[in-house]
Amino acid sequence: MWRNVIQIAGVKSLEEAEMLIANGVEFIGFPLRLTVNAEDTTEEEAREIIKQIKSKSKPVLITYLSNHKEIIDFCEFLNVGIVQLHGEISREELAKLKEVKPELKIIKSLVVKQNNARELLKTLKELEPYADAFITDTFDPETKAEGATGKTHDWNISAELARISAKPVILAGGLTQANVAEAIRKVKPDGVDSHTGVEDKDGNKNPEKVKAFVDAAKKAFAELSLRV
Repeated sequence: MWRNVIQIAGVKSLEEAEMLIANGVEFIGFPLRLTVNAEDTTEEEAREIIKQIKSKSKPVLITYLSNHKEIIDFCEFLNVGIVQLHGEISREELAKLKEVKPELKIIKSLVVKQNNARELLKTLKELEPYADAFITDTFDPETKAEGATGKTHDWNISAELARISAKPVILAGGLTQANVAEAIRKVKPDGVDSHTGVEDKDGNKNPEKVKAFVDAAKKAFAELSLRV
């Protein structure tokens, strides 16, 4: 499930979701109940899109919720089997989430900030027993956004996290068709994620950018596999 993951986040419509699927994107992210960035759809719209695409993709709820009951209720409302927890959540809440809903796949974010590499390594080891995968992303000190920043971070940190993690690590943060191959070669992640990097100036997913991103990522993953 976690081999060579390509995730695109921030879907605005069913047509956009279907375009992503047609271009080889399997993991489709729906950021909802956020703390900083604006949501792309209402919760009801997201639920309807997920209903239409679930048989041919892997919809992912991306949220800052931190209470296991609220997370479970929201996942059940949307009918998703994967949740990406992008905010702070305690070890106890994460453990409770996995205990109560063991079939729910959990992706936990590790947001790279200035001088927090050691903290991220500690967090990874603490949460590793309860997460199914991790995703590294970029913190923007200007907007305080933790993801969807359009900015890269120090890939050496993500590479170290991917190296030591017993769970799959997905790389996010400023990835585009122009740098995704280099990022894969550098970090050796189990997957990549893009949000703003495949959008046009109006914030809509651009089919040409999506296709170029997917093609570049798949080629880089294939080359990486040949070297292993």
